[in-house]
Amino acid sequence: MGVDYYNILKVNRNATDDDLRKSYRRLAMRWHPDKNPSDKKEAEAKFKQMSEAYEVLSDPHKRAIYDQHGEEGLKFNPRDAEDIFAEIFGSSSPFGFESMNRSKSVRFQKDGSGAGPSGSQTRKAPVVENHLVCSLEDLYMGAKRKMKISRNVSQPNGRLVPETEILTIEIKPGWKKGTKITFPGKGNEQVNQLPADLVFIIDEKPHDVYKRDGSDLIVHQEISLVDALAGTTINLTTLDGRDLAINVSNVVYPGRQLVIAEEGMPIAKEPGKKGNLIIKFDVKFPSRLTPQQQADIRRVLGA
Repeated sequence: MGVDYYNILKVNRNATDDDLRKSYRRLAMRWHPDKNPSDKKEAEAKFKQMSEAYEVLSDPHKRAIYDQHGEEGLKFNPRDAEDIFAEIFGSSSPFGFESMNRSKSVRFQKDGSGAGPSGSQTRKAPVVENHLVCSLEDLYMGAKRKMKISRNVSQPNGRLVPETEILTIEIKPGWKKGTKITFPGKGNEQVNQLPADLVFIIDEKPHDVYKRDGSDLIVHQEISLVDALAGTTINLTTLDGRDLAINVSNVVYPGRQLVIAEEGMPIAKEPGKKGNLIIKFDVKFPSRLTPQQQADIRRVLGA
């Protein structure tokens, strides 16, 4: 993943905004360059790095891209570390130095007029979203998709020119409907705007046999009354092509479910683990019985 922003800020991957802010404040009080005059070079490097980490993780959009693609997926110009420091601590210095005034004198200048911040960035074009329909087999085993995209790209002369590109999407086993895959800067460009991000949203194609419920797979199986009472074997073909023979020896009553552990969908966040396969039985009763059949049933069941 390259630089580990979570480790730099000393927080876990589930850190809230409040967690990030508290950790940043603690580290900033320790590593601000003006607090470390004897080792200013190391302090400046750490201060800049932690500021960049905070900028990324405190921004939901940047954080989502970082979590999915790592530092390499981010294309942005980090803000001035002193700007972030000033936002968190306000206008007064927490330990009596004048870095705030010093940084402001540089930050809020534009062409010498002071009309606006020199570090202001061009606005980003709106995100472009597309739905990617996947079979249940693809979401079970994983797959690669080649997607041909067309987009408008801004030229140095300001003109927008159409461009095509092939993107590779690697579908991970266990991904769910709604999972988003982001390609930073691969959407349309507009004049005087940064390129839009292109987002593919996973959609799930209905399956003829299985229905997904989170990490579980559900099968509705109709069996005869005889099989429900005397036992039977259910034969299924799994999503990865295996033949599964399930022995049903106990009496099956209407509404009964049979749970087969570890035969459901892969769990994306827990490699090697799967959900369950749940068989829901529908017992098919005969529409009529002959008098002899009725007598035989009474005799066998002792009724």
